[in-house]
Amino acid sequence: MTGTGVATIGDCRIAYRRAGTSGPPVVLCHGAGIDDATVSWRHTIDALADDYRVYGIDWPEYGNSTGNVTHTIDTYVDVLEGFLETLPDERVSLAGISMGGGAALGYALRNPDRVEQLALVDSYGLGGRLPSALSWKLFAQVPGLTEFGKIAASVSNETVRMVLDSLVADSAALPEPFVEDVRQKLMEPGSIKAFKAFQRNELSMNGRVATNFVDELESLSVPTLLVHGKRDPLVPVEWSVRAADLIPDAELDLVKNCGHWTPRERPERFNESLLEWLPDYQRVRRPQYPKARIPGLTRASY
Repeated sequence: MTGTGVATIGDCRIAYRRAGTSGPPVVLCHGAGIDDATVSWRHTIDALADDYRVYGIDWPEYGNSTGNVTHTIDTYVDVLEGFLETLPDERVSLAGISMGGGAALGYALRNPDRVEQLALVDSYGLGGRLPSALSWKLFAQVPGLTEFGKIAASVSNETVRMVLDSLVADSAALPEPFVEDVRQKLMEPGSIKAFKAFQRNELSMNGRVATNFVDELESLSVPTLLVHGKRDPLVPVEWSVRAADLIPDAELDLVKNCGHWTPRERPERFNESLLEWLPDYQRVRRPQYPKARIPGLTRASY
């Protein structure tokens, strides 16, 4: 069964996609920019639905969610906490990409007893400085420039690919449905509003970021999978490598020929990795990797 729902969290109406009728709960947290639960998690939601109850949430002012909030990781952690309180489960597994990874990590650090397992995908929150932060910040500071760029980028699928070239490993190789998903988001009025506010609140002109959980990683008691595209041009792959060394029970999966949008650039590869990691899955249906599960193990990339 697949469908949609809305949860009231404070002054926010949080829209979510749901799939699956049985099995452990998994909550998916999308990233910033031109994103929502459908864009990042379209294939993952379907892949998990046979064995899990899956929830893909839209952050406030993303997708179909509403709410006048301060767009920071702290706010998103609060929103996630409120959403999880609407579920009947004492414990859930969380997966977050980019900004959503930072929120999922922040929640897990605050509420380790509520998180079964954690997957961080090209995640924000694992370092103190983003090399690309200055260009994003400057772009958001010029009045009207972001809106003009959004309109220009949505002219055709080819212009969308030009924009995605700064986020993915090979924009020319992206499947048309992914490009179409991004183009539709670009064409939606106000679809960049929340991201602009997030940049103002979280990024600085010198590249420093407001949220950095590195000093807390050694205290994280939740089993954690870190997935990172080896050619990610936005979030340094070294962030995930370091985090895998610091988190007591962690596994690192570096994906070749992949940039920042791992679940859409390499969906089959990513979904198999996530399914192998999640609890209570029928492993007889899983592929041959990895052969062993050892804290700190790095899977063979391919």
